[in-house]
Amino acid sequence: MGISNKLRLSSRMLHRRILYSSARSFTTTEGHRPTIVHKRSLDILHDPWFNKGTAFTMTERDRLDLRGLLPPSVMDSDQQIQRFMTDLKRLEEQARDGPSDPNALAKWRILNRLHDRNETMYYKVLIANIEEYAPIVYTPTVGLVCQNYSGLFRRPRGMYFSSEDRGEMMSMVYNWPAEQVDMIVVTDGSRILGLGDLGIHGIGISVGKLDLYVAAAGINPQRVLPVMIDVGTNNEKLLKDPLYLGLQQHRLENEEYIEVIDEFMEAVFTRWPHVIVQFEDFQSKWAFKLLQRYRSRYRMFNDDVQGTAGVAIAGLLGAVRAQGRPMLDFPKMKIVVAGAGSAGIGVLNTARKTMARMLGNTETAFESAQSQFWVVDAQGLITEGRDNIDPEALPFARKTKEMERQGLKEGASLVEVVREVKPDVLLGLSAVGGLFSKEVLEAMKGSTSTRPAIFAMSNPTKNAECTAQEAFSILGDNIIFASGSPFKNVDLGNGHVGHCNQGNNMYLFPGIGLGVLLSGTPIVSDGMLQAAAECLAAYMSEEEVLKGIIYPQISRIRDITKRIAAAVIKEAIEEDLVGGYREMDSRELKKLNEEELMAYVENNMWSPEYPTLVYKDD
Repeated sequence: MGISNKLRLSSRMLHRRILYSSARSFTTTEGHRPTIVHKRSLDILHDPWFNKGTAFTMTERDRLDLRGLLPPSVMDSDQQIQRFMTDLKRLEEQARDGPSDPNALAKWRILNRLHDRNETMYYKVLIANIEEYAPIVYTPTVGLVCQNYSGLFRRPRGMYFSSEDRGEMMSMVYNWPAEQVDMIVVTDGSRILGLGDLGIHGIGISVGKLDLYVAAAGINPQRVLPVMIDVGTNNEKLLKDPLYLGLQQHRLENEEYIEVIDEFMEAVFTRWPHVIVQFEDFQSKWAFKLLQRYRSRYRMFNDDVQGTAGVAIAGLLGAVRAQGRPMLDFPKMKIVVAGAGSAGIGVLNTARKTMARMLGNTETAFESAQSQFWVVDAQGLITEGRDNIDPEALPFARKTKEMERQGLKEGASLVEVVREVKPDVLLGLSAVGGLFSKEVLEAMKGSTSTRPAIFAMSNPTKNAECTAQEAFSILGDNIIFASGSPFKNVDLGNGHVGHCNQGNNMYLFPGIGLGVLLSGTPIVSDGMLQAAAECLAAYMSEEEVLKGIIYPQISRIRDITKRIAAAVIKEAIEEDLVGGYREMDSRELKKLNEEELMAYVENNMWSPEYPTLVYKDD
């Protein structure tokens, strides 16, 4: 069919063609047509990408020389999952390495073993039980995994690039077996969650994030790549540990560090020009520099700076709605931010842009938005009177004379700032567990808001600025509470419930990655990130937000991700950055209506179904 005929397709025919082309070309439905493999017998059983275990049919067992290597009963995937779940419940305690090994880590071990032997079944289990297992494969348990990674390491997952590999990375990328990689999550291990420098152990965060890309966004697991860049560690305990698996040297600095990251980026984009790279848990001094260095050249974004910011903005907009006000009232909110690291500054920059856009994007609007924030770090309130202010925090430093009129001065404590400002929102991104003390929470009683919001966003759980129980017990039920790690809802008596919203990045980054992939955009723009945040903020119904529920249940993650991906694609079209994906070129993508766009996204999301395997000799 010629191009001119294609353009004349009716909406219904185009929709049908979208479904057909996606099914024909993408992994969503590759399980419905044979997959060619170049191995058989025990090699297949030892390959987690193709192993089906007892689900191999008798025909396949004959075709792949498996007859006799498996028990004779053929089970379907549902029966396999039932068997696994039964074993999981029985083995959880047995898998613990002594009484000090937490139960969550035992679950991680068991799931990891399944991942090692059967990827399809692993993701089937994860998707079906996402609410229970997301906290195991991701935060908060992933923090515990990273802290103990050398002892947990059994088989490699992902790739390791080190400063010892300088000059070799361009050839190293060809050691990875996948001809196509859609998504890379890379860390240098310098600031894992709120746990600090964990060196090479940080690979656990890359693995966990990509598990969610597969489960939530339907990125094909054969096209994801976790990466650790080892440039040394400043963690003295690891430097002295004879069992540590990484380079036992102090971290590279300055140009030497940049040269390693530059070489890595050039290597992966040379082999996979359309890959998306998500930077994860880089310390603040590098997070911003690397983002600015690469964002206009490569398809990349930094989840700590941009993803955390987007989730926080969605929560802040939800908090406005929970007061029964329109989201356009957001620029009127007074916000005290505890923490000025990469996550805190990322939230500040994004919130300021959002407010300014709502006010008309003029210079006056920008200044007005900037005046809504009070930033407190380890040294107290940041004002222009401070020496050696971090350049990233400088725009948010309060004017000294203005603060004196408010009764505040440089370095004022958090409780002093809260008392004087009477904020609508207290937002924690400090990585200091318990920072929102009883005294600080008591001070929030003076908030001028009809329904103040407490956002204790630091991860993992032990680093949360306060617990849900603490916030509700001190401030009562007329607050909005959100945290980075999961907390249980609080029973307030008399049938009242204090809702605990988990403001986790997993609501956004899978949808951002999927939307960028399917739009074919060459860069990840601020507009796309903004569209993703606003889509998340609007996802909840009015009834839900008025109850204090501002983030959806994790069980709805695939639907959320689909909608966010569609919002990212629409924004790419608006900014004229859309390039198309596979058979769907940019012109056809621009013609899709809302329903067709959602169908396009959904039909390009991988699902864990066993494909029929056919052996072909190399």
